[in-house]
Amino acid sequence: MYEFAIAWEWLAFAVRWLHVITAIAWIGSSFYFIALDLGLVKRDHLPAGASGEEWQVHGGGFYHIQKYLVAPATMPEHLTWFKWESYATWLSGFAMLCLVYYGGADLFLIDRHVLDISAITAIAISLASLAIGWIFYDQLCKSPLGKNTWTLMGILYVALVLMAWGYTQVFTGRAAFLHLGAFTATIMSANVFFIIMPNQRVVVADLIAGRTPDPKYGVIAKQRSLHNNYLTLPVIFFMLSNHYPLAFATAYNWVIAALVFLMGVTIRHWFNTTHARKGRPTWTWLVTLLLFIVIMWLSTEPKMLTGAASAEVSPAFRQFAANAHFPAVKDAVSTRCSMCHSAEPVYEGVNRPPKGVMFETDAEIAAHAREIYLQAGRSHAMPPGNVTDMTNDERKLLTAWFESSVSEGRTE
Repeated sequence: MYEFAIAWEWLAFAVRWLHVITAIAWIGSSFYFIALDLGLVKRDHLPAGASGEEWQVHGGGFYHIQKYLVAPATMPEHLTWFKWESYATWLSGFAMLCLVYYGGADLFLIDRHVLDISAITAIAISLASLAIGWIFYDQLCKSPLGKNTWTLMGILYVALVLMAWGYTQVFTGRAAFLHLGAFTATIMSANVFFIIMPNQRVVVADLIAGRTPDPKYGVIAKQRSLHNNYLTLPVIFFMLSNHYPLAFATAYNWVIAALVFLMGVTIRHWFNTTHARKGRPTWTWLVTLLLFIVIMWLSTEPKMLTGAASAEVSPAFRQFAANAHFPAVKDAVSTRCSMCHSAEPVYEGVNRPPKGVMFETDAEIAAHAREIYLQAGRSHAMPPGNVTDMTNDERKLLTAWFESSVSEGRTE
């Protein structure tokens, strides 16, 4: 039913909103505690077991914070655990992955010019990559290589670059970047769920039982927190990238992804060094700027198709091309939309089709029937500012085309 498309769109919006809210909570608390940890000062008057303290001012009051490297001598009455921010962010992000990319696999997940696979196969590859990626990362951290933090991070960087290349060989550019963000976020959230929180529970249990906690649990948790610290900014970039085809839909998209990880390191290095009161390494901003300029340059190379475009409408969208309204719809879309949504846009200031969406063939128009219906039929989001003067009759036509196609498809 066409009502389902509207409900699905609102559901996707609600989940996206939830994902942003929980991500703000998780990233905000993560950034705060990293800055707090780096800013702690060791003083002689500190109680036994305390590794540092810091005074802070906020909201009209002063805060006196002390950190115990292992645990305090006695368990405090109230203990706040920071975990649900991470879990809720991952769960809401995975829900978005299911709604947008699994639910719309033929449109958003699969590019048959890249790899001609079924939706089920693509979804299976997606899920397997997230699970296997975490297992590989976790075992690497627990191996002898994991004892050297910087060697480990170097190996992890190479692994992330390989994943970036691998995803671009399987999925659409948009889905590849989204999956790279999901892959990284899965590692981060799994670090909290499988390593950091269990280790903290062991320490708390030992403390309650009157045993001296083993400091190794804190060391392991701190290493995983360090990884999360440096991975956060790239994840944000990849999650935002689906709005910017110059990032994901160009020939060197996987190289761009590799450089984004480096920018995350340089930016976080500046903040970490500054918060630790070890100076302000302004060179990191110059390096970040140079990396970004290289990314901009790489994006000027267009993405070349690896196979010939098919003129055949896929079975999933054939009903829209066969509808009686389609000839008139095609004329309306060609008149009002194709000046931007074409391989070589003619609208001033538009150099590439927005989000990589083109309406040059029957197959392309039919494949984006739902988006046309929602963006230009049921709402006036497109064309932006109605710059091409789409009429109300044309919008009604787009609405009637989609709804009648769906109705006809349901009765077959």
